Amino acid sequence: MSNNQFVVIGIGQFGEAIARTLSEKGAEVLAIDKSQEKVDYIANDVAYAVALDATDKKALLSQNIQNYDAVVIAIGEDFEELLLTAVNLIELKIKRIIVRAKGKVNRLILEKLGLTEIFSPEYAVGAVVAERLLNPSIVNFLDLPDGYTITEIKAPKSVIGQTLESIQLRESYNINLVTIKNEVEEKDGDEIVKRQHIKGVPHRDTVINENDYIVVFGSTRDIQKFIDINS
Repeated sequence: MSNNQFVVIGIGQFGEAIARTLSEKGAEVLAIDKSQEKVDYIANDVAYAVALDATDKKALLSQNIQNYDAVVIAIGEDFEELLLTAVNLIELKIKRIIVRAKGKVNRLILEKLGLTEIFSPEYAVGAVVAERLLNPSIVNFLDLPDGYTITEIKAPKSVIGQTLESIQLRESYNINLVTIKNEVEEKDGDEIVKRQHIKGVPHRDTVINENDYIVVFGSTRDIQKFIDINS
């Protein structure tokens, strides 16, 4: 098989979103769920969709699952089913396994199996919501090791109308600019919707506008300092 061929097991909201996004980006996706109804629902939007029990190793083998680049286990509610599926994939020597975990105990058990790519979307969403409640300027963020983050911030009032050179993000705040996004109103059929667009590669003479969002990299402390000083 060529690259960009993936399996998504578990077509709930999380698994469906992954499968659809992969397909939209040109990947070949095999969607698996034990529910025929869920399989039928997504069948027209992925390369292959099959109803089978992923805890059955022979059923997985029948789909040549070992030939795919990676398998995502997106089973959400039944941890026993998720665990048995993970064990099957390990025994089949799947190249790359990405698995969803709910809570610390589930994550610990999966780590004991030797799995390293473990995601907890509920925790990630919860952290973002909590951060936005505490600091409305922050739109989104990605936690990195050692206290660093990539953070998307609505342009603070005092930097609007200034150039990047005059703001001196690195010199004054020890943070780096990744890019700038601009929010504009566009017509979508009969509705007016707000959409964000990347403004390209920023230069020192780039001006921050009122509807801009800046994406920065730095320590959590330094980014918070920038927000506090300029809001």
